[in-house]
Amino acid sequence: MTSDRKARDDRGPGEPRKPGAGQSNKPQWANGLRQLYDSVVEEDIPDQFKDLLSRLDAKD
Repeated sequence: MTSDRKARDDRGPGEPRKPGAGQSNKPQWANGLRQLYDSVVEEDIPDQFKDLLSRLDAKD
């Protein structure tokens, strides 16, 4: 049984699995999280926040 496992899996003990064809090292949710982050970063700053920043800069 051990020889069968070794024939299918050439990893050494404690060595992580290598991704198969078309797979990456990232978990499946990583792409969705990246897209969400990018969409938030690309959002415009609300006008109220811009006004607040302007008033705070004016105090200097």
